[in-house]
Amino acid sequence: MTLTDSPTVNRAGARYGDPDFVLGATSPVIEQQLRHRSVRAFLPAPVTEEELRAVVAAASSASTSSNLQAWSVIAVTDPARKRRLSDLAARQEFIAEAPLFLVWVADLDRNHRLAERNGKPLDATVYLESTLLGVIDAALAAQNAVVALESLGLGSVFVGAVRNHAQEFADELGLPPHSVAVFGLAVGHPDPTEEAGVKPRLPQTAVLHRETYNAPEADADLPAYDERLAAYNRAHGLTGAWTERVLARLAGAASMAGRDRLRGILERRGLPSR
Repeated sequence: MTLTDSPTVNRAGARYGDPDFVLGATSPVIEQQLRHRSVRAFLPAPVTEEELRAVVAAASSASTSSNLQAWSVIAVTDPARKRRLSDLAARQEFIAEAPLFLVWVADLDRNHRLAERNGKPLDATVYLESTLLGVIDAALAAQNAVVALESLGLGSVFVGAVRNHAQEFADELGLPPHSVAVFGLAVGHPDPTEEAGVKPRLPQTAVLHRETYNAPEADADLPAYDERLAAYNRAHGLTGAWTERVLARLAGAASMAGRDRLRGILERRGLPSR
């Protein structure tokens, strides 16, 4: 049991790395969400078919623009395929070790097939809005899935590195045109020996604005947050504060691990951005 599993812990305070932060309104769902952390070490026990069906049902219950439901998810359990996907996604070993790897897809091809069967035009899909719609639908569905799987005692971690080699991912998974993998989710039963914790997030003063955007107030507490995250990182064998990690990650094309090529890949896959 980690410290944040204890019923006496102020989980909201743990979420912000600030023991003085207390919620005056909460619920079992919120308490579960406050415990969320990325899991990168899994027990060998499989995710059952019934658990997978429950998680996808939760994903299907997410909001979707105009009920277009422009997403799909591919459940990968084959060890050889997980290994190949791991190699494409920055060789992150936990992808191969997780019993289940879910790949979330912005899927406009379903709509193209529908239009073709009905002899109707689908000209709106050449616009950036349609691609964004698919990505947003996939993200909403996946976040619902994470809340659901954690309620079942499972753990997960999002994998953005599927976009490092988006075309190769599409080839490996047999994706149709007008679709692209936007992120993965490694899923399994958390290994209780993993050294991990609840990572502090930006303070609410940085993300919650009242009526209009107020940059000076939003940035005022960033130095304190840098200190909190640096302390968390040191406790888990990592280095750096939030500011330096953000600036390094967004420094330029070289820091994007191949994702700077996404626009061209999307266009070739039938997802232009007019």
